[in-house]
Amino acid sequence: AQAALGSAGLHFDELNKLRVLEPEVAAQTAQLREECRAFVDKTAEFQKIVGSLIELVDQLAKAAESEKMKAIGARNLLKSIAKQREAQEQQLQALIAEKKMQLERYRIEYETLCKIEADQNEFIDQFIFQK
Repeated sequence: AQAALGSAGLHFDELNKLRVLEPEVAAQTAQLREECRAFVDKTAEFQKIVGSLIELVDQLAKAAESEKMKAIGARNLLKSIAKQREAQEQQLQALIAEKKMQLERYRIEYETLCKIEADQNEFIDQFIFQK
């Protein structure tokens, strides 16, 4: 009976149910189905892990970009401060030079006034002795 059914493409399984597929093909199909499910599950888990990794990398990239911008800002601020100090130093050097010139003028004026005072004192002394 099984041979007659087998030639017609019908077979009995282990539960004695009538099947169109051979028991070996049905078992291989079931095994392949289970392997496919396991593969799909593993693929889904892998995609989940990769998604988490991508999110983490994106967060780290944003944090790194933020720190980079802070560092650039700090460097620019430092350059700005250095330029301000340099400009201030130049202003102070110019002020020092101006004050030195003023001091030299005052010194010359003082020496001149001292000579004039000495001349006037000498004139006064001569005028008093003549009387």
